[in-house]
Amino acid sequence: MPDQEMLVITGMSGAGRSTAAHVLEDLGWYVVDNLPPQLIRDLAELTRAVTPQVGRLAVVVDVRGRSFFTELNAALAELEATGRPARVLFLDAADEVLVRRYESVRRPHPLQGEGRIVDGIRAERRLLGSLRSTAHAVIDTTRLNVHQLSTAMVEAFGEEDAPILRLTVMSFGFKHGLPLDAENVADVRFIPNPYWIPELRQFSGLDEPVSAFVLRQEGVRSWVDRYLAALEPALAGYVRENKRFVTIALGCTGGRHRSVALTEELARRLRRDEFAVTVVHRDLGRE
Repeated sequence: MPDQEMLVITGMSGAGRSTAAHVLEDLGWYVVDNLPPQLIRDLAELTRAVTPQVGRLAVVVDVRGRSFFTELNAALAELEATGRPARVLFLDAADEVLVRRYESVRRPHPLQGEGRIVDGIRAERRLLGSLRSTAHAVIDTTRLNVHQLSTAMVEAFGEEDAPILRLTVMSFGFKHGLPLDAENVADVRFIPNPYWIPELRQFSGLDEPVSAFVLRQEGVRSWVDRYLAALEPALAGYVRENKRFVTIALGCTGGRHRSVALTEELARRLRRDEFAVTVVHRDLGRE
């Protein structure tokens, strides 16, 4: 069984732990939030024994655990002794930035008690001092927005050969409603409808007679070329903004013929090393 990669995410409250955890989940890590340190070893053994496919495990540990948190160093030493050490990622930010972030969400710091936000930050910094100095990686988010932090996480913990964008190309029928989760929607009802051709009605866009009919209509291949060209800067922008999951939807009247054929063609041409493409025919079979 391959060794399990384990990462412990900790650091200052408000420095971006939640964003870091979400990015890791998108990268395929198994992430557990706010776990008492005493349970880290048990979790590692459980995921190895019950679900060996969990090859990359991340645990978020922070001062929300109160008295539990003080046992983190002991838990890390115990993992080291078993021969399966965990890397520690420490997220930090300047005190004045942390204060502004807490004020913007109007939430108290977990350690401020009856005092001010800055009192909680100072108490947390004293508690975490030794842990920061021994962390394997420190990311200072003082001057990073959420997109820049996401980029830093992908660069540090993403797999080199992993797709940078996961595309869902979906066909649908307008009569069944617009897909609510699509970033891009195109209307392909400008193409003659195979439904009105008796010998094609029984087939769908997955069948060669319908696909060939749709693609040979005047202007269709030119439309596909231009639509793909229009998508390119948008897809590049999604990558820059670390939006890793994108849905492109093509719609015709019922979602059986034209949109299905063009979804298959578009997906075929979008497949490349940096994109993972999934095809969904939402309304096929709903006639």
